[in-house]
Amino acid sequence: MTMCNNPAEDTSGMAAAGHAVFLTNLGFSGFAWGAAGITRLCLPEKSRARVERRLAGHGPLAEQPPGWVAKLVSRIETYFAGNNVDFSEVPVDLAGVDAFRLDIYAAARRLRFGEVVTYGELARRAGHEGMARETGAALGANPVPLVVPCHRIVAAGGRIGGFSAPGGAATKEKMLELEGVRVGPPPPAQTSFGF
Repeated sequence: MTMCNNPAEDTSGMAAAGHAVFLTNLGFSGFAWGAAGITRLCLPEKSRARVERRLAGHGPLAEQPPGWVAKLVSRIETYFAGNNVDFSEVPVDLAGVDAFRLDIYAAARRLRFGEVVTYGELARRAGHEGMARETGAALGANPVPLVVPCHRIVAAGGRIGGFSAPGGAATKEKMLELEGVRVGPPPPAQTSFGF
């Protein structure tokens, strides 16, 4: 199933499955694609080989990727350089994903750069009020983080919550910082000077 396919997006040459690995400011990242859109996205890791291993079963490494792939690589590099990038129109192929997860992913894709909600609020927006725990599980299984921006969903009380990508909550926190968001307890108040 394709979500949010933008007819203006140049997806010519998408029919052949493949994957790309590239360097960002935070490490090596990559994604795989098929006929309908991207199928897997790996957030930055220290090692190119680790990203290659994670994408190995998702089509061959593209020596000369289609034009739309090069554009998406550039957009991801731009994001990890700390710039506002909108991925909501990137076509994704979520074949085999159940209806509940599709609802959660669609609601997450509507979140904008720097917009953060709780798991409970995202469940409500997706039409599944009261299913915060199940929403967390769905996001933990998200195959295309960043494009489905699961890093923008936090636990109740402003806590960072979990994150299943490499680096865990530290990666989530770093991504939110790129978007100008600080999550967690406020910094301690400045102590007064006894003048």
